[in-house]
Amino acid sequence: MKAKKKAKSTPTTKWIVGAVVLAGMAGVLTYALSGGKKPDNASGAAPALVSTASAAEATAGTPSTALSSGASAAAMQQAASANKYLFAFFYEKDDDGTRAARKTFDEAVKKITPAPHSVALDRTAPAEKELVTKFGVDRAPMPLVLAIAPNGAVTGGFKVADLTVERLQDAVASAGLQTCLKALQDRRLVLVCLQNGRTQANEEAMKGVNDFKTTQFGSMTEIVKIDPTDPKETKLLAQLKADPQAKTATTAFLAPPGVLVAKVEGPTSKDNLMASLQSAMSRSSCAPGAGAGCCPAPKK
Repeated sequence: MKAKKKAKSTPTTKWIVGAVVLAGMAGVLTYALSGGKKPDNASGAAPALVSTASAAEATAGTPSTALSSGASAAAMQQAASANKYLFAFFYEKDDDGTRAARKTFDEAVKKITPAPHSVALDRTAPAEKELVTKFGVDRAPMPLVLAIAPNGAVTGGFKVADLTVERLQDAVASAGLQTCLKALQDRRLVLVCLQNGRTQANEEAMKGVNDFKTTQFGSMTEIVKIDPTDPKETKLLAQLKADPQAKTATTAFLAPPGVLVAKVEGPTSKDNLMASLQSAMSRSSCAPGAGAGCCPAPKK
């Protein structure tokens, strides 16, 4: 592909990534890529940013390392140090129903590979208030299970009634997906660079990405490089609708809570990436005053 060829943005229909599937529960994270149809008069326009209700509000801009007390802080630190997942069982009443749910949880966790860490947390304990508030589980029906990646990203959430080994295992995200989700939860923009030694236009694809880091959005942008042939990243590639055997580098541009702003095959440019973001912001709830669920405001 020639470097001077105009970068192409490809809209997507809908993407749910690492969803916290607790229907009707405000404040618990969900991540969704939602794209409308391309306007007839806007060639190459990126899909509008669509804010998911209550998405990313609980963790917006608050790194997991901010937790400073309680069993939750110790458990997260231990899991992170061991590069292990942490499955957190939240409860409120120590009754027969909770004990039965805890037994189901413990048995399911034992079957997950690689072996994760686990912890049971009383939502009403004063020492856990910080984490309960951070993850928005203060209004959640109990008992509740959250899957927390080593980097602090929440990659799954379940009512214990819906808990299965398969769902817990599916909540274990790849390293690339963990990085993307953590950045989105921290209300950062993400540029996912899908390329390897066999893809063409790698340098041309990275040029616009690196130049974008020099803009007012640079300090709040995460660059994530992924080998599209990495079998561990199959789920991420599928969710991005990216071809693992593509011969040309592809760049996916994401904004919180998980919106696909653009997907560019081949060369990128700072101007095209900026135009895609500004166009999406102007046609969505990600506008000034839209609230915590939209993409971050640029620094002046």
